[in-house]
Amino acid sequence: MQPDKSLPALNSSDGPLDGIRIIDLSTVIMGPYGSHILADLGADVIKVEPPEGDPYRRYKPQRNPGMNGAVLNLHRNKRSVVLDLKTASARAALDRLLGSADVFMHNLRPKVIERLGYGYERVKSLRPDIVHCGAYGFGAAGPYGDKPAYDDMIQAGSGIAALYEQVHGTPKYVPSVIYDKLAGQTIAYAILAALVQRGRTGRGSAVEVPMFETAVEFNLVEHMSGTAFVPPLGPMGASRVLTERRKPYRTRDGYVCIMPYSDRNWQDFFEFAGLHESSRDPRFATFAGRAEHADTIYGQVEVAALKHTTAEWIAFGDSANVPCMAVARLDQLAEDPHLQAVGFFQEMDHPSEGRYLSVRPPVSFGGQAPPVRRHAPTLGQHTEEVLREAGVAQDTIDQLMAARSLSPQD
Repeated sequence: MQPDKSLPALNSSDGPLDGIRIIDLSTVIMGPYGSHILADLGADVIKVEPPEGDPYRRYKPQRNPGMNGAVLNLHRNKRSVVLDLKTASARAALDRLLGSADVFMHNLRPKVIERLGYGYERVKSLRPDIVHCGAYGFGAAGPYGDKPAYDDMIQAGSGIAALYEQVHGTPKYVPSVIYDKLAGQTIAYAILAALVQRGRTGRGSAVEVPMFETAVEFNLVEHMSGTAFVPPLGPMGASRVLTERRKPYRTRDGYVCIMPYSDRNWQDFFEFAGLHESSRDPRFATFAGRAEHADTIYGQVEVAALKHTTAEWIAFGDSANVPCMAVARLDQLAEDPHLQAVGFFQEMDHPSEGRYLSVRPPVSFGGQAPPVRRHAPTLGQHTEEVLREAGVAQDTIDQLMAARSLSPQD
């Protein structure tokens, strides 16, 4: 494939992880989202896929097979290698790749990765200082250790679906694969920590990131509340967020988040809304009092919201420094003036997929976001290139390709 002139030339300043090589066996979202973060930070992420590709490549719509909108962003800055790990020759090729890797990551269940021959002890024999990261649904040591896991299961089991029942009477899922993505972020920071430790000690490590435990810890930050004490000082649950009146409020012409927070915020809100008695109500004078009477005070916000348009509420919030935000649909985000000003969305030209919308990394270094160095690869696009770099003999590569263990799509 010819270099894409629409992208900057690769150089040593392409991110803080430049020079780190990651072999990523993970699929769908949890693991790939973690390696997406690391790839954006400059790591050379080699995505190892079976001949049929990552299952997520099959989602529609797409212009060409295996290249949907999620793939275009989730797998940018990565290289794709196809290896059929059911064959000994492909496993030997993966062994060569691991010998040059800093990190190996996967999201196969514990028993499956051991049967495949890529548990920590064997991978360590190929590269003694490697960081080996297993991204699991559940911690391997527990009774759920070998259960399959999907985001809906984790939402059900971790308590968040029941929070909806507590507030609205019926359990519900968050309309996002929230824990796949949260676990992906956790994978990224855990790998970074292990790399820092390796830099300090020279030793690699086995890292485990279980989605279930990650979700439970996340949910309990505010909701552990009084049950953090032994014996408990109160029930579990943060009262401020467990009222059905905490929600986007209907205005004259739409919906808005109105969130007075400080004592001054609330006094300014009461004055703007004409709620003079509430401004003198001792229940609402302190943060603790407002949290205790959250249902009542949010009910007043709900009623007051209807007095003004969304634009009027935003103007008030901006002038009085009261947190306030219009409710935006996903399809409106590209027109958001702040996101436009920071260059969050960018139209790019993919060599095979044509024009597409790219979402830049949210972080920046020295005022610059890490660049898109590579467009998302087609299935197996870099197989021959990567195996040659790893020292696999050309005749072996040819044999693998002839045996359909590899499926490059240059």
